[in-house]
Amino acid sequence: MSIWRHLLSRLGLRIYRLDELLHIELKRLVEQEGRPEDEIVADLIAAGMSHYQLAGELWQHWQSLSWREQQVTGLVCLGYTNPQIAVRLCISPETVKTHLHNALIKFNLHNRPELRMALRKWDFSKWETS
Repeated sequence: MSIWRHLLSRLGLRIYRLDELLHIELKRLVEQEGRPEDEIVADLIAAGMSHYQLAGELWQHWQSLSWREQQVTGLVCLGYTNPQIAVRLCISPETVKTHLHNALIKFNLHNRPELRMALRKWDFSKWETS
């Protein structure tokens, strides 16, 4: 271990190696934006941490849903209407509406499009065959 690595280790700091392609992309951003590399790296890390935190919050909200609320939410995200969800789950459209309302409250959202946008990166495709 080099003296620098040892010193950084003692200070509780780590050196991270960048993948070659990531390093090339970082250099491209530096040239494109005309900003210092450390500034861009700090912005990228902040954005990544924000994304990571948001994903964790979404997962916590998801886990707070009942099984039926999860089913309704998944089917809403797949584009099903309340009557279609009701038929699939053998419940009334009003019950679907209630479960959707509860899910929106738990996610702190206001409507279906917001719910679909919040969970747009989640894969509900397996729910198609359920």
